[in-house]
Formats: sequence, C-alpha cells, structure tokens
Amino acid sequence: MRTELLRNRFALCFAFVFVIGFSSCKKSPAPDTSGNNGGTPGVPATGTRTQLTLDSLYLYAKQIYFWNDVLPDYSVFNPRQYSSKSATLDNLNDELFAYTQLKINPATGKAYEYYPDGAPKYSYIQDLTTANPSASSSLNSANVDTEGNGYDIGIRPVFYLSGDAYSLFVTAVYPGSPAAAAGVKRGWLITSVNGRAVGASYKGENKWVGDALSSSSVTISGADFNSKVPFTLTLNKASYKSSPVYASTVIARSGKKIGYLAFARFSVLSNQSGPSDSNLDPVFSSFSSQGVTDLVIDLRYNGGGYVSTAEYLANLVAPSSVSGKAMYSEYYNTTMQTGKATILSNQPQVDVNGKVIFQNGKMLTNADVDYSIAGNSFSFSKKGSLSGISNVVFIVSRNTASASELLINSLKPYMNVKLVGDTTYGKPVGFFPVTIENRYEVFMSLFETRNSAGQGGYYTGMVPDVLSQYDDPTYVFGDPRDNYLSLALNVLAPGSTTQGTAMSIGDRPVQKESFSNSQIKKVNPNSEFTGMIERRHTRKK
Repeated sequence: MRTELLRNRFALCFAFVFVIGFSSCKKSPAPDTSGNNGGTPGVPATGTRTQLTLDSLYLYAKQIYFWNDVLPDYSVFNPRQYSSKSATLDNLNDELFAYTQLKINPATGKAYEYYPDGAPKYSYIQDLTTANPSASSSLNSANVDTEGNGYDIGIRPVFYLSGDAYSLFVTAVYPGSPAAAAGVKRGWLITSVNGRAVGASYKGENKWVGDALSSSSVTISGADFNSKVPFTLTLNKASYKSSPVYASTVIARSGKKIGYLAFARFSVLSNQSGPSDSNLDPVFSSFSSQGVTDLVIDLRYNGGGYVSTAEYLANLVAPSSVSGKAMYSEYYNTTMQTGKATILSNQPQVDVNGKVIFQNGKMLTNADVDYSIAGNSFSFSKKGSLSGISNVVFIVSRNTASASELLINSLKPYMNVKLVGDTTYGKPVGFFPVTIENRYEVFMSLFETRNSAGQGGYYTGMVPDVLSQYDDPTYVFGDPRDNYLSLALNVLAPGSTTQGTAMSIGDRPVQKESFSNSQIKKVNPNSEFTGMIERRHTRKK
C-alpha cells in the first residue's frame, strides 16, 4: 500500500496543497516550512536540513494528525532521533511509523494504524523527485492512478496457491491498456512467462514473475480457463488512459432486472463543476432505460480514490426520495475543528487546476479552511434517471477500502444494503496532502467519516452478510457463474443462480468453502491505490 500514491502524482498535484518541481502541475514554489514551529515550544531554530524536515513532520502531526491527542511534547518525542539512515525519506518513514503507532484501538489492543507489513496502515509519504509523471511507480509495480493514467501492460495478475504450487491468473484487465487492445480477458490462466513455465514453486518464482510482468516487454502464454483456447502474446508497457468501469450489464433473474457494475477505483470525475462523469453516467442511463430494479456493485478490487466521486456514485444509486437528506460527515481533530491548526498557514490553497488561489490580493492558505463538522457535512442530491432502487448488493474483499467503504456506509441508513465476499480493508479515515521541504508529500490520517446515523469506525473492516473468501478468477466480470456474483444474485433472487465449474491448482481441486484468502497473493502487492482523498474545502466565513 505504501507505494500506491506514486502512481497518483497528477491527482495529488490537483489536491489541496501544491507541489513544485514538475512543470506539468504549473505551480509556484510553496514556502519552506522548516523551522516554523506552529506555536510549539522547545523546538530548535537551527539544525541540518534533515533535522528541520523531521521537525516539520512532527509539527504538522502535532496539530493536524487525526489522533494528535496522543503525540507527546517535542522534547519527549524527539523527532531528530530518526536520522540514522542515509536517505531522508527512510528517516521520515521511521518517524511517521513511530507516531502512527501511538493511538491504540481498544477493540483490538493494537494501534489504529497497525498493519502486519510493518508500515502504517493508512498514512504515507512520497518523495516527489522520484514520482513518475507517467503514473508508474519507481519500484517494480505499476497500475492505473486515480486520474485514470496507466503506465504498464494493463493486467492485474494474481497467484492462487495450493501449498507451494500455484496458478497465475489475469483477474482484471485495465480498459484502454495494451492488454485490453490485445484482447486479454479476466479468467486467462498464464502458464508461461517469457518462455519459462510457471506454477511449480511460488517461493522460487514469485519475484522473477513479478519483475517480468513489470518490465517494458513481456511474452505470456496460456489458455482461457473455461474455453481452453490457447494464447501467446507479447505485451509492451505503454502510457494510456483508463476508465474505472471494468464492466456493466443487466441480468434477468426471477422477474427482476439486476444492474451489475464492476468498478475499479473512484477516479476524478470527468466534469468537476457539473458534476457529471463520462464513465458512470452512461452506465446508469442504460440501467434506467432497461428498467433495472436492483443493483450489484462489484468493488472487490476497489481501494478507494476521491471522496467526491464516491458521493457522486451514491447519488446515482440512491432513490430520489433521499435528496436533501444527510449523507455523511468528515470529522477532523479538535485542533482543526476549532481553527487552531495555525501551521496550515504554510500550505497555500489551490484550485482544481493546481493554481494558487488569491482573494482580494491575498494568497489563501489551508488555515483559511473551515474544518468544523458543519462545514464538512454532505447531503444527497439525486443524479441520473435511475430511481426507485431499494436493494443493492456490494461485492467486497480485503482489497475494498476507503471511498468504497464510504459509499457503502453512506447508503446503509436509506437502502437495503447487503455485502457479499470477504471482510473489507477497514479504512474510515481520509487525507489531503501536506508538502514539506517542497519535496515530500505527507498523507497522514486527517479525518474520519461517519454516515447520517453517526455510524463509522470500521477500522477492522466491514464483515459481509454472505462471507466467502473464494474470489473466483475464472470468469469475466458480469458472468453469473462467478462465485461472488452468483452469491450476490442469490441474495436478490434466491434460488435462481448458477454455480461455475470447479477450479484446480496444481491438479488439486479448490474447495470454495475452505478456501482462504491467504492462498491469494497479488504479483505486485503495492500496485493498487488504497486511500480516500478529499480536495473540496469550504473557506471560513
């Protein structure tokens, strides 16, 4: 999760603070915040460049981090102790990890930001000098960012394990990518990479398979799992623009017309001021014209994105009767809510095009923003012509996070919402970026979201109504034989669904009932964005 935002540089350029160093963002340099103690006593006025940057990270956290109430005084925390490594980013990450592990979740006995991989579950820092403007990671992973920019071959490859043996499946193909242009489909089983057979040993092969699939050119061979039609293709990495809509269709079941949408990420809306969206609007217009009565929204691979897009999708789904009613609120810490986060005066406000905002000749800053609950509460405003929907089933997994969970939570008080799949990631907090040293963008947890009923706090994830850890990779999105879709359809039209054929790994049959998500390993674990970005803010009156 820690490297996803490298692929979202353009999205972050348009976010709340501005970044320098990339002419494509067309921004002026932000003021250097090092040495500005934000009113915090005991902070040295001098130091090395690294020491001052470490100080800045602490000073921002002390005022704006969501759980700032547990951060000790400067002299106790001593941010300069995290300076033993040669790379400043490594030192900053050590400091970030230290303060994100202080607030304990009483429900788990562990930090809210505890995560088994040894990095904060939610907060993140990126070095803009290593971010790739073509949306690829500087590491060996790549994917589509929240602006829809991709720079890879365009597949989501996943290992399905049985012991050390495995099957390598294409679980998604990004629209507009080289793979999509070549006709690659979800459900393809890859048996050879660059002429070398794969599947015998996960431990011995997973790294080189990942490296090969992330290289500039790769040849894959195999067959469609169900049709057995063979393929051999050479795919070349390229830049492309991708829609977040994997697939949409209408399925007739038991007298109902069920609209199905597989949604990859909450990309920025195509028209912010409308608002409208060239990706979602045609789907829901088609649902309306075909008389859709119920919905299945597939978020199994959706790690989040822009809050505004989640809100827009909620307005497409919800019935007209909820217009004007409360949807959700964002809760910042007390320091932010009471207007005492003075250090934000170092962060200029920018518009959606990344340009600094001036009012009456004065440059506005993030300290001019209203962070009160009232100023960050949002209501339904029905969009589109699809109305009267009361039942919606969400397909979810451990990859489902942030803006996806916000969408689900916001609809729950007003609709019959059911979840099918695996327990979600659990990320009810969001952020906007803060720039330090005109080089490092910090995405620390800043606000928590709750729905109109005050419900939220799903830090350990949302548990599905129908629990299954078996994410069937053998069918295209929208095929009723897919395990998760079959279960979802059975919720809406009981007894009317069709189960798919059995799958085997290394000649061993897969038992869906006992299948564990520990048997599913992404080829590039950090290749997908997980987060909730807020870039809309109301100025203080």
